[in-house]
Amino acid sequence: MPSPDLEAAGTVRRLCVANLGFLRNPRLSRILTLAGYRPALALPRPGEPVGIWGASPTSWRGIAIAAKRNCPVVTVEDAFLRSVLPGRARGRLARRGLIGLLIDPVGLHFDPTRPSTLERLIATPQTPDLHARAVQCLARLRALDLSKYNAHDPALQPPKPGYVLVVDQTQGDASLRGADRALFLRVLAAARDENPGKRIVIRTHPETAAGLRPGHLDAGDLRPGDQLCDTPVSPWRLVEEADEVYAVSSQLGYEAVLAGHKPRLFGLPFYAGWGQTRDEMAMPAGRRGSATREALFTASHLLAPTWYDPCRDRLTDFEGALSQIEAETRAFRQDRHGHVAFGIRLWKRRFLSREFGDVAPLRFARDAGADTTLVWASASAAAPSAIRVEDGFLRSRGLGAELTPPISVVADDLGIYFDPTRPSRLETLIALGPPPGGRQRARHLIARLIEMRLSKYNLQAEAPLPPPDGRHRILVPGQVEDDASIRRGAGAERTNLDLLRRVRAENPQAWIVYKPHPDVEAGLRPGVLPEDALASLADHIASKADPVALIEATDAVWTITSTLGFEALLRGKPVTVLGAPFYAGWGLTRDLGPVPARRRARPDLEALVHACLIAYPRYRDPLTGLPCPVEVALDRLASGLSGQTPALRLLAKAQGALAGHSWIWRR
Repeated sequence: MPSPDLEAAGTVRRLCVANLGFLRNPRLSRILTLAGYRPALALPRPGEPVGIWGASPTSWRGIAIAAKRNCPVVTVEDAFLRSVLPGRARGRLARRGLIGLLIDPVGLHFDPTRPSTLERLIATPQTPDLHARAVQCLARLRALDLSKYNAHDPALQPPKPGYVLVVDQTQGDASLRGADRALFLRVLAAARDENPGKRIVIRTHPETAAGLRPGHLDAGDLRPGDQLCDTPVSPWRLVEEADEVYAVSSQLGYEAVLAGHKPRLFGLPFYAGWGQTRDEMAMPAGRRGSATREALFTASHLLAPTWYDPCRDRLTDFEGALSQIEAETRAFRQDRHGHVAFGIRLWKRRFLSREFGDVAPLRFARDAGADTTLVWASASAAAPSAIRVEDGFLRSRGLGAELTPPISVVADDLGIYFDPTRPSRLETLIALGPPPGGRQRARHLIARLIEMRLSKYNLQAEAPLPPPDGRHRILVPGQVEDDASIRRGAGAERTNLDLLRRVRAENPQAWIVYKPHPDVEAGLRPGVLPEDALASLADHIASKADPVALIEATDAVWTITSTLGFEALLRGKPVTVLGAPFYAGWGLTRDLGPVPARRRARPDLEALVHACLIAYPRYRDPLTGLPCPVEVALDRLASGLSGQTPALRLLAKAQGALAGHSWIWRR
């Protein structure tokens, strides 16, 4: 689990810069300030640091000013996990900016002529705990298929195995230190000479493929049988499938090292000279030595960078930054081609436009057609091949039927979690199991959910139960009887009355607590039970009650498909299900309903929680508007944010007054 989020530096010094880019980029300026350096366009006083951006074309100005005034130089560069899109990309998504910086008062990591902080960290012995953390973080990074830029598509197939990979870079890349096309032609020639008869694959840089900057190699440099790879293929898969890797100073060469290769290098990047590469050039005498891949990764990703949490606006660690980029990239990968939506109620369109409109504006269609890519799950029959959207399991502070926007949604390309008649993406994730570190992350998530007393709707309510009388206490949550989970996933019992009758019949001596569904209590959905039936079947009616308090105060839960059963599992209570909800059939519940035979996996609770609350939903921070990890969503729910606008509050009140005319608001 990541260490606690870091606080800003206690003392902030002025960082004198001669480059307006430091001031025009709000994210860059903010990270520097939190790290203790406040950028200012000014001449330095004695001893004040001068900031420069790497080896950019303007860095000479800062170097000259620092030399003239005998001031230290602080170099700033992108960290090795940066963003979804390259820095030179345009559009709303690109404007989010970077998530980490290398702030170095010692040197520049890609300048081999002098030391740098990164180089010194690589040479520093690792503790066992730090080594274990590096192993887990690297495994997680690879499992999530994340890199410096993350516009690649994991679904694209890399070239057929059996190739030699030659990595191109953009012209003017500062890490090349003046190297030109002649050097890259030399790299290409060496790859051919040293691997006779092998197919050559030239990897085009993502910025070159996007038309942002020219590269050094192109299709004209290919021979018959060779291949130019300029599609957004996963960089990890590209190096994993290669027989050999040739590079100058590219980060892809470094990722080849981390993937187990020993690439042939024709430059001196920070990862050269440690025994993990085959170096054409020699390091200056007495510099570097030997280091493991884990030591390289520890320095480059865990220790050297300053990582930023844009949702909480504070510094974080690598794990926190990785969780943020994971959330942003997951949304981008699903939305990269834009969406045409159908079956979306009018009041939901605003928040869904924000959720699915980062790459291209979300378009709404009157009728489902061949171009429909997104559909609200209840209308999926009209567009069976579209992605199905539904509320997430940590939804909001307030009811959906009261028009409270969700902080999370699920977008399922296979089925939908509440429909057991067909496979869903959630079932796939449960069967697959969590990535490295995922079980530990889920364990901490469970602990926070219990501590913060959070559930799906997080309604403020008080309804204490009478003192225990020694009888076994069973909580029975009522449901909306026309809910899709009942229509698709119920067994023999399909109504609240049938549910209570079954529970009483099988537990004649138990003390039964019935909790009506909040939407039913509000008069917005069907499922009300007659008072005489309740009196004969339930010992206590917990109206407008806090579901967490009820779970804590009872011994077990019986339900058809209610999400409250999942929340009870989180809190260690035995759950009996009469239908086939998403959490049934995995060995964690007592199943009396028609559970699909395909649910053969036997995850533990942490694995189930990782799939249901981390990997499956998409979370959106209501404060910043950014995709966010579940941990940020918990903070927002705990703080009482509902995300409901004044207009929606007024509409919700009107809806309550017209509860018998639901067609008005359910359009």
